[in-house]
Amino acid sequence: MLNSLFIVNTSCDVILEKHWKSVIHRTVCDYFFDVQKKVAQPEDVPPVLSTPHHYLISVYQNQLYLIAVTTVETPPLMVIEFLHRVIQTFVQYFDEFSDSCIKENIVLVFELLDEMLDNGFPLATELNILQELIKPPNFLRTIANQVTGKTNVSEVLPTGQLSNIPWRRADVKYTNNETYFDVIEEIDAIIDKQGATVFSEIQGYIDCCCKLSGMPDLTMTLVNPRLLDDVSFHPCVRFKRWENERVLSFVPPDGNFRLLSYHIALQNMVAIPVYVRHTIHMKAGSGGRIELTVGPKQNMGKVLEDVVVEMNMPKAVQNCNLLPSHGKYSFDPSTKLLQWNVGKIELGKPPTLKGTMSITASGPVDSPPIIVKFKINQLAASGLKVNRLDMYGEKYKPFKGVKYITKSGKFQVRT
Repeated sequence: MLNSLFIVNTSCDVILEKHWKSVIHRTVCDYFFDVQKKVAQPEDVPPVLSTPHHYLISVYQNQLYLIAVTTVETPPLMVIEFLHRVIQTFVQYFDEFSDSCIKENIVLVFELLDEMLDNGFPLATELNILQELIKPPNFLRTIANQVTGKTNVSEVLPTGQLSNIPWRRADVKYTNNETYFDVIEEIDAIIDKQGATVFSEIQGYIDCCCKLSGMPDLTMTLVNPRLLDDVSFHPCVRFKRWENERVLSFVPPDGNFRLLSYHIALQNMVAIPVYVRHTIHMKAGSGGRIELTVGPKQNMGKVLEDVVVEMNMPKAVQNCNLLPSHGKYSFDPSTKLLQWNVGKIELGKPPTLKGTMSITASGPVDSPPIIVKFKINQLAASGLKVNRLDMYGEKYKPFKGVKYITKSGKFQVRT
């Protein structure tokens, strides 16, 4: 499957290279660098590139590219999914995925890659299994390893890898059995000047934090599962039961994991909880004036948090002199990005942004689109069915209910 893996930055520097079968020289990345220099944005590089002797499959995250090199045709989505799993593993181990954290933990990075791939094929990609194989770094463990001469690599193979449920550790014990579900939804919508929704869609995720003893079997039902499109499941979900009954039945991994992701494209189901009123006048050579008002809709009754308003100004705009009633604003003359960090908005007096702009005599001065980003935190309670499976002799009392938390809703509205 994978012959080599390269981690490079946007400056065309190779941060790390790892080979599993035969060594492929890093000059193969020159094909990737040639394409990278031609695109306007780093994320615009095509995910799959074909060279005379290799295929380059890449993902972009936090100013870094992960480039997988194969010599034969390989399902690209499988490789892309594995590269994203590598990024998630690094984030769980090092709290971030960046150039500096890779260099500071280079030995641990190679150990993780050795366990995640065997001869180029995925082997151990579940986080709880990897944490048994390779202990996460911390200060006390580092000092103990220096004194005793030991490493973070375990000498015993995890029992979960030998079972028919490789994503869950065996002999798990907790004093308080509990599990949490975070439903995160991102709404992307386009709204016209009259406030009508032109286009809208939802991308949702259900992230779980499971702390249950033994080998529990969970069953979750959704209110209206027919609305979900392009559903992607964790391997623990029994897909046949979902196809037949639209019920989520699974033996969960231990710890944090993403249960499923989904997409909803029904415009009538998307309620936009924010409104934007704007007055923008621009004239070449004489300047312009802008007035923005953003706030929550009265009928929604939601509190908006982390509100950010962005506008990509035309090239003719040289500077902005604005006065916000809430928060702070910034204008970058090089990228022409106007950003207004409003913060938290409650029902009442909505925040406004007023001021003037300096415009040159040449260049187009069309009114730019307005991008609004915000979050909504909600809390609800629901039930979950838990069955006892004493496969390993574990005995615990199944709890009656489970906290069901909508932790963070992320929305984006374009007008």
